[in-house]
Amino acid sequence: MNEAQILLLTTASIAFLHTILGPDHYIVFTAMGKARQWSLSKTLRITLYCGIGHVLGSVVIGVVGLLLGAQLVSLIRIESMRGNLGGWALLAFGLMYLAWGLGKAGRNRSHRHVHSHGGVVHDHEHDHHDEHTHVHDQIARNSITPWAIFIIFVFGPCEALIPLFMYPAAQHSAALVMEVALVFGVVTLLTMTAAVAITSRGIDRLKLPSPGRWNHAVAGASVAICGAAITMVGL
Repeated sequence: MNEAQILLLTTASIAFLHTILGPDHYIVFTAMGKARQWSLSKTLRITLYCGIGHVLGSVVIGVVGLLLGAQLVSLIRIESMRGNLGGWALLAFGLMYLAWGLGKAGRNRSHRHVHSHGGVVHDHEHDHHDEHTHVHDQIARNSITPWAIFIIFVFGPCEALIPLFMYPAAQHSAALVMEVALVFGVVTLLTMTAAVAITSRGIDRLKLPSPGRWNHAVAGASVAICGAAITMVGL
């Protein structure tokens, strides 16, 4: 096995570990997919799009840096800034979604009405929230959420790609640089989608108690925890 093959094999291994050890790469999509009742195919499609933006962000910066002859330390500094921005953006999005979910749960709280008809007393339970829900508002929320996640993931860097692979590959050939980027991207995307599929199916098979009207709040909390893990722990 020559040096280039070893580099590509190492790239694939690190791409896999980079994705699995970063829970934001799959928990975010699984949580939001369950809360918003997306089909698994739609959840995986959104995961794929966000993953492509995630990888391409670092690839573009790395390629531009190589073409301009930028120092490695400069590119690492840029990736660090993007990582901090992406982590805080994910945390903010999670907290806002949590707040919205708590408000929605409060509005959806059911209550009882007691009626008497001809001496017969009965009660029924309902809520009024759906009476005031407009179709256009629901469509807007469904369309904004994936775009918000996509933008956040574009800012989130693939930290290992530039310092560990692109610069060593650049010492060999431009073709190897592209091979490294392609291997890293493909393995990252495959791992993200596989992890989302496994966690989504796993939740269904475990038949965990449904959070009911709290499902959006739970999803927001999950996303916020991922954002906190990035900003405070460095995952």
